[in-house]
Amino acid sequence: MKLLIPLDGSTNAQRVVDYVISHQDMFREKPQLLLLNVQWKVATGNVKLFINQDTINDYYREQGLAALQPARNALDVAQLPYQYHISVGTPAESIAQYAREQDVDQIVMCRQGQGGLQLLLLGSVVAKVLHLAECPVLLVK
Repeated sequence: MKLLIPLDGSTNAQRVVDYVISHQDMFREKPQLLLLNVQWKVATGNVKLFINQDTINDYYREQGLAALQPARNALDVAQLPYQYHISVGTPAESIAQYAREQDVDQIVMCRQGQGGLQLLLLGSVVAKVLHLAECPVLLVK
């Protein structure tokens, strides 16, 4: 079974990884885990006039790796193999698109990420993923 775990670096998102680790015995064989972090596109408008694309790409990579690191550490300790990917774009659309591209069987995500004001301004990523995803979505509290 191929599982996609979108991660934003929050403690809520880390609970999804802990859930998968603690429930790995419910799978017949070890699931194929795909970790995904989506970075908001910061290079819009005239930003590229002042910052070159390599610097922008380095920023996305550093931020994405930092958000994925706790999950990677936990999966390494649990000896569960995984692959990871960092996308740039809007989270819900990027999650749904990556799930389609990778032909995942299920998306496993937390019901709320970083939240707060960001949630009010951007809308619920979870609600959008539920609408856009073509595969089942498991929400972990």
